Amino acid sequence: MAYKNALSAYRETRIKTAGQGQLIIMLYDAAIKQLDSALECLHPAAGQKRDPAKIEKTGKSVLKTQEIITELMVSLDMDAGGEIAANLFSLYTWFNHELLEASITQDAARIATVRGMLADLRGTWHQAIAQTAAVSNRDGFAGVRLAG
Repeated sequence: MAYKNALSAYRETRIKTAGQGQLIIMLYDAAIKQLDSALECLHPAAGQKRDPAKIEKTGKSVLKTQEIITELMVSLDMDAGGEIAANLFSLYTWFNHELLEASITQDAARIATVRGMLADLRGTWHQAIAQTAAVSNRDGFAGVRLAG
């Protein structure tokens, strides 16, 4: 029980202390993890039949991913983000549509496609955050500025 509480406290602290970019990466990581779980349920081990009980687990994993994608959608700043934000919004909308269809039809290929695209986007965000941090460090803007 203490381990569970410590893990929960660690996760909460990690989220509260993460920067905006790191939170986006965490959302992508969680979405990818959920889709991996869904794909695992849809692909039984060699020689085994698909377990009907895993249909519900697949649906829950896909639903959690849709909730994460919706969170990514509402976090977009359409004014500051311009065309990039609009394109991401359209892509996220497509992801949610594909995942809905995949959940209904239990289509692993659709889930895998969305998972791959999310992984690509995660990599792009990771690279952008690293480049922004490098520029900030180079220009002397690293750390917290205190006025007083």
